[in-house]
Amino acid sequence: MRSIPLLSLLLLQVTAQDDSESSSTTTGATSTPTSSSTPSPSSSTLPTVNQAYTALLNDSLWFYEAQRSGNLPANNRVPWRHSSALQDGSDNNVNLTGGYYDAGDYLKFTLPMAYSMSIVSWGAIEWFQGYQAAQQDGYLRDMVKWGMDWLIQAHPQPNVFYVQVGNGDIDNNYWGPDTNIPTPRPSYMINNTSPGTDVAAVGAAAFASASYLFRNRLNDSNYADTLTSHAISLYNFAETASPQQPYTTSIPAIAEFYQTNTIQNQLVWGALWLYRATGNQTYLTKASKYFDQFNLSSVDITPMDWSDQSGGVFVLGSMLDNSTQKYRAAAERYLDTLTQGQGPCSFTGGGLLWCGQSSASNSLIPAQDTALLALLYSGLNSDKGSGYTKFALGQIDYLLGNNPMLTPYVVGVHMNSPANPHHAGASGGTDINNINTSPPQELNVLYGAIVGGPDQSDNFYDVRNDWQQSEVALDYNAPFQGLVAYQLVTNASDPPYTTITQPRPAIKKPFPKWAIAIIVILLVLLLIALALLWWKRKRIIEWRRRRKQNW
Repeated sequence: MRSIPLLSLLLLQVTAQDDSESSSTTTGATSTPTSSSTPSPSSSTLPTVNQAYTALLNDSLWFYEAQRSGNLPANNRVPWRHSSALQDGSDNNVNLTGGYYDAGDYLKFTLPMAYSMSIVSWGAIEWFQGYQAAQQDGYLRDMVKWGMDWLIQAHPQPNVFYVQVGNGDIDNNYWGPDTNIPTPRPSYMINNTSPGTDVAAVGAAAFASASYLFRNRLNDSNYADTLTSHAISLYNFAETASPQQPYTTSIPAIAEFYQTNTIQNQLVWGALWLYRATGNQTYLTKASKYFDQFNLSSVDITPMDWSDQSGGVFVLGSMLDNSTQKYRAAAERYLDTLTQGQGPCSFTGGGLLWCGQSSASNSLIPAQDTALLALLYSGLNSDKGSGYTKFALGQIDYLLGNNPMLTPYVVGVHMNSPANPHHAGASGGTDINNINTSPPQELNVLYGAIVGGPDQSDNFYDVRNDWQQSEVALDYNAPFQGLVAYQLVTNASDPPYTTITQPRPAIKKPFPKWAIAIIVILLVLLLIALALLWWKRKRIIEWRRRRKQNW
């Protein structure tokens, strides 16, 4: 059974609650499991560590274990997960078992998985001491390696890269445990005749960033060498395959899920990470060349995510290339715009960064990614660094309870935590047509998962089928890892939720806009019908009057 003793300590700080939500939070707690991976430093050598952020880091890594596919190891900490999808890749005679399920379903997507690995690796590289202080570096190693092992399998040949496993139409119509995942589960690849520049470059960045992490923080040069080899090979594929194009041009079936429509920022992103991993100046030169060729310094400013790494390019380039100021100028233009709520963004009444459509389907992701970049860059400019840091800490505090809903948007850490994440395995249900009520309370607590987040009015309804607010995904927790590690390194004070004793405010979900539209249409039709009846009745009365006159 999964252990959460640190979480239990936090709950004692809050308040004793007899309601079902708080009792479900502590169900199944046992002693802390130990990792057989990289050893952590002895607790006797550690400084005082914030227990709340330690628990959050542990829980977030636990969430990734809950997303594991394939043959689960003996030290699996998630009792309701099972070995699953053991025939993945068999349609193409390749082993694609393992890796991570993307979100609340059972599809596997290379693009967001690779992006998530690079973001987790980046945060761990910069704030590795936070993982060590929390004694989570072993779990970090396991988490990144589980994803990278699958990406290695997905790259069986230099110019072949598998980018999806599972059929969206089939999978999205299944709501149940991982013991009965429907088939077939087709696998899709890019290759020489069907290239995909964007996903190949993002994959190369994942390999390169993870290789740096394993070589320079986790002391595993052999595995780092393997990752570097794949990074070089995959980036070469991204550069040389013709035509250079987004991968959804080759595989339209993925377009409804993860479409980028660009290759420019991805090529620079991959080159910068390869330079950092190898020290080979050629890659820094390539990054600079592509940066200028695609005029990235003038692109429209949008929050970073799996589809667009421009913000990451600006910050990473600033950290690595001291021969030019172009990356720093672009990074500060980018951060000044977003952190001040300008350009495409503003702030909600409660203080959450809100960036239009980028925030509409998962509001906490732009806020987290921007906060991560702000902290990564803050040390490079002494004049602006404090402002960037203040912004980031404000977003972290909002995420962890300093918001109008008094809700930490992390499952299982507080009585006000989301109780109904959109996750088939955690729900315990089997009826896709009644996922909100069957069962009425989630059977399993998805500890550590970050949900999509509140709406622009700061309202959160905690409804299971409201995927925009309640969905979880690999990339939702990726920046969170770094943000929590930063808080541990800087010895931050307790997160806001540790002092919240009030329940989440009760709010009613507004009437759906589509339902309002239907009602309006029906009313209009009714008025038209009444008008026609009135007109027809008037005609009949007039006809009768004239007839009587003719008698």
